[in-house]
Amino acid sequence: QVQLVESGGGLVQPGGSLRLSCAAARFALAVGWFRQAPGNEREGISCITFLDNGMPYGSSYYADSVKGRFTISRDNAENTVYLQMNNLKPEDTGVYYCGARSNFTHVKVMCTQQLPPTFWGQGTQVTVSS
Repeated sequence: QVQLVESGGGLVQPGGSLRLSCAAARFALAVGWFRQAPGNEREGISCITFLDNGMPYGSSYYADSVKGRFTISRDNAENTVYLQMNNLKPEDTGVYYCGARSNFTHVKVMCTQQLPPTFWGQGTQVTVSS
């Protein structure tokens, strides 16, 4: 069983930064961040995939709206996936969920939810407002 625990959300002014963390089991081969804004469906923001030997596969996925501003990474020593969010905008507001799959999944496939995460965290609120 994969356990996901998110942290790092909060209130930030436009232009500010936040770093979200997702603690996941080491055998999670695909991990991503999904955002649900008020009144909207959950959207894949950024996903990263690893081969079962721990090596990253291909390039990480970013939704068009966050390209150049958000960066996904993983610290294997901490078994934690991060989402560094810079130059935040009000439209980035929402609940951010960490999701994962235990089998190999192409980043776009999971982030577009063709094969959605099978493990989820409880979400962390991000509010961008002045």
